[in-house]
Amino acid sequence: MSFLRTWIWILVSSVLIVVFAIPLYIVRIFGPAASWAVANGWARVVLWLLKVICGLSFTVEGKENLPADAGVALIKHSSAFETLAQLVILPQQCWVLKKELIWSPFFGWALMCLGAIPIDRSSGRKAVSQVLETGKDRIENGIWVAIFPEGTRVPAGETKRWGISGILLAQEAGKDITPIAHNAGYYWPREGWTIYPGTVRIRIGKPVSPAGKDPRELAEELQTWMDDQVQEMAPDLQK
Repeated sequence: MSFLRTWIWILVSSVLIVVFAIPLYIVRIFGPAASWAVANGWARVVLWLLKVICGLSFTVEGKENLPADAGVALIKHSSAFETLAQLVILPQQCWVLKKELIWSPFFGWALMCLGAIPIDRSSGRKAVSQVLETGKDRIENGIWVAIFPEGTRVPAGETKRWGISGILLAQEAGKDITPIAHNAGYYWPREGWTIYPGTVRIRIGKPVSPAGKDPRELAEELQTWMDDQVQEMAPDLQK
């Protein structure tokens, strides 16, 4: 039954991408905030449908930890769920993502309208330089930069060496880092085509200043914190 509900949701949400992408593209003439308003509305609709159709909802802990000013958010990446949820738990934002995503009709256009930072993950230092240069510009204009430090989705309960571009960006921009952990990977696995009912827990950590710290050491500290949170929030059947 969960498999059938998943595919119903996928079909409906796919149609909604087109429905929302067109007006999002049109209103870009009024500035990034207008496009962001449309994207935020889309995310709220598809998350509501996810709850109604698949029985998957979410709660957010630590909202008080979210800084008032734009900064850098480092988010655990173990599912597709967080790519939706971050649109409603963070203020106006853009994302560092693999460049192949912007080639997608409608979806890719929308990403570029929202100021996404597409990178070639195989280009090494060039990609990092692009994140720093473009990311600082976004932050200076009041737009958060959200980064998945693992670079790709990692199965729930597992981890992978972090990249440090997000930490370098925060240092150069003079902003704090906000770490965000969750247990979505247990309900919407990285592999497979089934979304399971339940309540995803999203936990916003306290902002961390990167000033004067070694990027790699800080990455390891934040990764340990995030992995500990995921383990603590793992559903009983997964522990």
